[in-house]
Amino acid sequence: MNTREHTEMKMRGSADVSYLGRTVDEMVWEFMEEQEIPGLTLAIVQAPYIPRVVGYGFSDAGQKRLASANTLWPAGPISQGYAAVAVMQLYEDGSVELDAPAAAYVDSLPEQWKSITVRQLLHHASGLADYRKQEGFSFTREWTFEELVGLTADLPLQFEPGTEVAQSATNFLLLTEVVERVSNMAYQEFVRKNQFELLGLKHTSFSEGLSAFHQEDLSLSEYVHQIFKTDGRYIDPAETAVSYQSDGSAFPQMHSSALRGFGDVWASAQDISFWDIGLAGGVLIKKPEDRAVVYASWTLPDGRTVPGSAGWQFYHHRGLMDIKGSVPGFSSFLSRFTHPEELVCVTLMANKEGVDFTNLGRKIAGAFGDLLSTNYDDTRLFLMEGQFSADETVNRLEKQLNAMDIPVFAKFDHAGNVAEAGLELRPTTVLVFGAPKVGTGLMQADQSIALELPLKIAVWEDEAGSTWLAFPKMKPVAEEYSLGDHPVIKNMQKLLERLVKKAANLYES
Repeated sequence: MNTREHTEMKMRGSADVSYLGRTVDEMVWEFMEEQEIPGLTLAIVQAPYIPRVVGYGFSDAGQKRLASANTLWPAGPISQGYAAVAVMQLYEDGSVELDAPAAAYVDSLPEQWKSITVRQLLHHASGLADYRKQEGFSFTREWTFEELVGLTADLPLQFEPGTEVAQSATNFLLLTEVVERVSNMAYQEFVRKNQFELLGLKHTSFSEGLSAFHQEDLSLSEYVHQIFKTDGRYIDPAETAVSYQSDGSAFPQMHSSALRGFGDVWASAQDISFWDIGLAGGVLIKKPEDRAVVYASWTLPDGRTVPGSAGWQFYHHRGLMDIKGSVPGFSSFLSRFTHPEELVCVTLMANKEGVDFTNLGRKIAGAFGDLLSTNYDDTRLFLMEGQFSADETVNRLEKQLNAMDIPVFAKFDHAGNVAEAGLELRPTTVLVFGAPKVGTGLMQADQSIALELPLKIAVWEDEAGSTWLAFPKMKPVAEEYSLGDHPVIKNMQKLLERLVKKAANLYES
């Protein structure tokens, strides 16, 4: 299924922005249909340009507001990037030392927290429990720093600081408090001054500032905009996205204090792209070696390389990094191809929780240059580049299957088998696994589908050293047996995607 679209390499500046014969619009529309996403905004950076910003569907289905270039979405975990910039700005002006304990700047911390350094917090290497997972936490109420600390203060550290990595919102809560104490400014004020205003970001805010954006109540006018006809402030409006729960009620707006530094920023996809361009150079963090503190892999004391920091995750593809995730009702994604020959970034924001845009984002990037494509037919395969070596990725898959009590029927180490024959092959492994209770219903409907069972996931290392995970998309396979609508197929697809995402991603939980 290796595929190369063009006899001549499609490079930066090509007017052809299709991928495997499908336009960006087609890929986005198909993905939204598949994932049942009401609204989405896409922004493309080809630094220093932002040549494409486009909205799809409704940013607020209840009010019939269209997703647009100006729609403000919760940035979710991308907010960690803004917090990390704030810390590094204080480091560059000599106000903060990265290897100093956070307790040197914030007094009255729990005793077991007092040795945790600023650097360990940036790396999610503190061992602090995540306050979001504690009883009594709510996204919608206003919190003080002391109240959130109190949710985890008596819990043991998950590991000795600096020896492991586990993403926790508590890390970035503590970083924002360091920013406040050192700068003598509220965290939001510091970020607003040194990032939003510095870059001239007009469609970026914290939730408490969203009232400054003029929004018409469309329920008063049969869901048709009217005020723009007499008030120019309502032309091409900057509206806030809304997500709806299964009972039809809107997700309540999160209070920024509940996710301070971790998920508190609201921004348009275009503004995130603008911020990202400022981040790529020396506008926000001046020195390359300082940017590398939070935007490059690092090493644990036992020699293991950690492909992530400050919420960002790093890949073997040259210069590729992304930051992504969800908050209640919303999902966000930002990927960056930072190599000088590429310089493409993809931002995707949507009003549905739990959406992983990694696969779609890579295909969209591939539409803007062959150097960014996967070189595999991911119209047929669910394909994801991983952050770990092929061997470690296989181990992570096996641990997941074992934890889920899913039996592994076979493990084919093709590279090992080839070596025994005196030949060479890059690491290539296939795991074969499944649960008879799941597959039996399909075979009862059509026994010939036994040719496609049990389930399989392949892991390999390509010529550039990147690790790939893949499996055939289940619906097209099942459709060959007229079983595309069988309820088991959707569940199988979800299971396989979950396994791949957790094995491929450092921060996937």
